[in-house]
Amino acid sequence: MLMIIIAAVFSTYAVYLFSLQIIKGLEYQDRARLVSQRIVPVPSQRGEIYDRNADVPLVINIDSYAIDVIPAEVPREKIDTLKTELAKILKMPLDEIQQRLSFDKYHLYQSVEIAHKVPDDIIFYIAEHLDEYPGVTWHKKPIRSYLETGSIAHVIGYVNDITTEELQVLYNKGYKPGDVIGKRGVEKKYDMVLRGKDGARYRTVDVRGRGIESGAQSTIEPELGMDVVLTIDRNVQRLAEQALGDRIGSVVVLKPDTGEILALVSYPWYDPNLFYQDRQGLEFARLSLDPSYPFLNRAIQSSYPPASTFKLIMTTALIDEKALDPEMIVECNGFHWLGDRKFDCWLENGHGEVNLFSALAQSCNIYFQTVGLEYLGIDIISDYMHQFGLGEKTGVDLAGEVTGIAPSPIWKEKAKNQNWVGGDTYNTAIGQGFTVVTPIQLANVVAMIVNDGVAYYPHILKEIRDPVSGEIVDSIEPRVLRTSTIQKSTFNDLKALMRGVITDGTAKVVITTDAVEVAGKTGTGEVGLEEHWDSWFAAYGPYDAPAEKAIVVVVLVEAVNEWEWWAPKAANVIFQGLFAGQDYEEAVDTLNLWYLRNQR
Repeated sequence: MLMIIIAAVFSTYAVYLFSLQIIKGLEYQDRARLVSQRIVPVPSQRGEIYDRNADVPLVINIDSYAIDVIPAEVPREKIDTLKTELAKILKMPLDEIQQRLSFDKYHLYQSVEIAHKVPDDIIFYIAEHLDEYPGVTWHKKPIRSYLETGSIAHVIGYVNDITTEELQVLYNKGYKPGDVIGKRGVEKKYDMVLRGKDGARYRTVDVRGRGIESGAQSTIEPELGMDVVLTIDRNVQRLAEQALGDRIGSVVVLKPDTGEILALVSYPWYDPNLFYQDRQGLEFARLSLDPSYPFLNRAIQSSYPPASTFKLIMTTALIDEKALDPEMIVECNGFHWLGDRKFDCWLENGHGEVNLFSALAQSCNIYFQTVGLEYLGIDIISDYMHQFGLGEKTGVDLAGEVTGIAPSPIWKEKAKNQNWVGGDTYNTAIGQGFTVVTPIQLANVVAMIVNDGVAYYPHILKEIRDPVSGEIVDSIEPRVLRTSTIQKSTFNDLKALMRGVITDGTAKVVITTDAVEVAGKTGTGEVGLEEHWDSWFAAYGPYDAPAEKAIVVVVLVEAVNEWEWWAPKAANVIFQGLFAGQDYEEAVDTLNLWYLRNQR
């Protein structure tokens, strides 16, 4: 019996050893290889970003290193010392390293990124003293370099490390801890296009984490991100930016026949290069607390009373509805009454007798308030607001666009729990009261006029290109946003009236360029501040050219600036530069010469 028991035990062990070494040998060999292997991420290069000329990049990548720690490979008794040493050599606050390498991560064999943009000499030092830095590794991590700064930052945006909150939303889309992700603008909107796909390098290490030269190594090559070509023209962007100057406001320059945005300026702006170096978030915090809101893209994220630019919509409604004879006279004495409330015209002594042509040219409030209440009514006005897209997003391919407000009796009842009254119609008729629009919406209003009733989605993306061959992978075709039922003859009449604003109206003294015939409308928005008004100018040129040759320019200067009626003056410089092929300095010099000649 003893012999049988001994034989059974040895037989069992023999079978078990045979199973371990032969049957499951390959499985355990793979496990051993995994234990002795380290996965070093090989980050993909983000695609470069170009302006519409696709010649010189706006954004490129610069090689850099990141330091990682594999917490489970660090002996518990040495981890505090390691944190202190890393803080010293990387010149980082110890608290920041402790936050990244917290207690709940000590069991992880997954690498945790501690610092990025680490200089080469620090990498060399750690490599030479690897015994003193258990669990420490490094990998290449390209960083973004924004070659063109200024107002284009609102268009391009910036990148930074993915946050825990973002990872919870994007994990199923392939994002992982330590990834760099677009935070604003094009970088955010087209992150999946730009980011590419990370690769990996597998290397065999000894018990100290040193690489074994004879060990098996393999690499999965990263996939490069696609290059992106924008509709923005860097020269037009710079021209518009300089024309606006250091004034809080925005500029939109748009091709009406395609919806391509040639320039999108918002002031103030920020330098996106600062954030990736800002380990403690001090620069981000400073800008976030700035009362001028430099992160706000005012062209699409701020809405304002359209003021007298709204009279373009009023004029369209009057003509298209045949609500009155355009030659009908309204007497403007500088004010009128509605019930017990007095409404003033902007010209204190009034415009005298005005018809539709002179009322639009001189921007007479009394005329438009009178005909708005007596000949149109709020229901018709509201209908034309929606035909032009007010109160709705334009669909521009940047995050954060706001809708503005296109008020109506139903809207007021829901929003204010109040009935609509005649004074509301008076205010709406001159672009005041509850009505607010974004500069991009107003640019689309002008584009619809130029296109005889068709508005396209305004867009920033022009093409997606292969980063190696440069071939076009995808190009953005114009997409119709809306088509109105307004008659073409109405738009023809409206264009002539808009030209009259320049030749015989409020803009005559400021739109002095000889480079192009401009048609447009000024606007001065009341905001409740004494001697401060929003300054608007919405226009296009050439006045009588086909839509494919026209350019729309909308300028807004906020009331917080010192009042100087700057919007039409800035537009004058932009039109001069655009159609004369001049930069800002050349355009200003040409306009100054015109002024001196006419002064004589």
